[in-house]
Amino acid sequence: MTDYPEIREMVSLSSRVMAAAGSNDFIWGHVSARDPEGRGVWMKQASWGLEEITPSRVHLVTPDGDVAAGGGQRHSEYPIHTEIMRARPDVGGVVHVHSRYSVALAAADVDLLPVSHEANYFAPIGVPRFTETADLILTAELGQHLARALGDAEAVFLVNHGVATVGPDLQSATVAAIVLDRACRQQLLTRAYGGSPTWSDADESLAKREHIYGGKARHQVWDYLVRQLPSDPA
Repeated sequence: MTDYPEIREMVSLSSRVMAAAGSNDFIWGHVSARDPEGRGVWMKQASWGLEEITPSRVHLVTPDGDVAAGGGQRHSEYPIHTEIMRARPDVGGVVHVHSRYSVALAAADVDLLPVSHEANYFAPIGVPRFTETADLILTAELGQHLARALGDAEAVFLVNHGVATVGPDLQSATVAAIVLDRACRQQLLTRAYGGSPTWSDADESLAKREHIYGGKARHQVWDYLVRQLPSDPA
């Protein structure tokens, strides 16, 4: 069985980047990368915090939830990853975290608005909302419903729960999760000042998305985030 050490390393780096960005939540939250052979997803193991993930703490989970390589305890919410991957062949990476500002904005039942550069990352679709349950996504059926709520977007709010972000690769999905939480924080700050907030219209939002996040920019942001990481965890 092919072990893909480079994918294990990528999942490890993504986990630690998310922790460094403030999305660590004790042992909860997880990231995944698609298995090139179609066997499932490479995920961080459960029972470890995001900041503790090394390549040896990444394993291969099949669509049925079996650990096919790597051992360790599997996260119960693996259907978030496997069902989004099943529904979206264009997706190579998925991040599910409980980022504080993203959770707050979604629970407030307001739309994400492009009051800052960050929210334009998600133009033109924006960030849809999954409201069927705020409980864990423990079944393939719920994973399928979440994937349906995500649609063609790059992120979805799991209201009163967390977020899921996607990308053509795990690097992009990771950057999306961090940018989303920054966008939510900026909107909350903007609203707190009162006044008459303004934001970009649809055309300007699309233009800003291309100007700021187009080309190599997303991977360059990823490279920057990796450079900021502390030394490898034990």
